[in-house]
Amino acid sequence: MNKMMWMRFMMVVIRTGFETAAADAAHGAEAVARMMEYNKSLQKAGELLGLDELFPPSTGARVSNADGTATVTDRPFAEAKEAIGGCWIIQVRSREEALEWARRAPMDNNEIIEVRQIYERADFSIVVQKAAEGFEDHSNAAAAKA
Repeated sequence: MNKMMWMRFMMVVIRTGFETAAADAAHGAEAVARMMEYNKSLQKAGELLGLDELFPPSTGARVSNADGTATVTDRPFAEAKEAIGGCWIIQVRSREEALEWARRAPMDNNEIIEVRQIYERADFSIVVQKAAEGFEDHSNAAAAKA
């Protein structure tokens, strides 16, 4: 099968209320078991490239840049209304297929999945591709389906 037929997507889990969660907040065993079954189905379909869950935002920091100076700000961030809880990287044939996988995910009521396509080098103009020459592509696209 032609590699160009495959697209990578990131399915980002956004958890409302997670922005104020304690550093040791975690899912219960039942929720984890449901999620592992879903992850296994993605893996069995050959479409799972990667997945990760994040610690709550209370353990994080932000680095902002202004006028060439980087400033580190520790949590909490007053303006945060939702927080990223984790993500999957999948490789599918279409946006519709990615959305179907997102619909199947066993999410809680306070969780949203944002589905975003990942740029491939070929998606950029020739000028941008030339600017990136010499950089080894470490993305999972290198392990694209045959």
